[in-house]
Amino acid sequence: MKILKIEKSQGYYLDAEGSYETIDKIDKSVLLSLVNLALSNDCEIDEYNEENLKNQAHQIIYKSISSKLIDLLRRRNQFRDESERLYLEEYEKYKA
Repeated sequence: MKILKIEKSQGYYLDAEGSYETIDKIDKSVLLSLVNLALSNDCEIDEYNEENLKNQAHQIIYKSISSKLIDLLRRRNQFRDESERLYLEEYEKYKA
């Protein structure tokens, strides 16, 4: 599933309804949703390319968000392991 894409010289993100909105309309709740999608699913992100994005605002926003999400995708397993270890002790304590 593609969560960020570049099409028709604009950046787009996947919204909660499964349609694409222009990247300049993104807000905090959508960012959290994209992070959750990146951590839980196999997803794709179009690589940032300044020549494909003509709108300067889209360039700035898309570059920032895509670089952070791509980094998160690379470190997804490490992030899961660390978060599971963080709560493992408490889980074991209350499991019995």
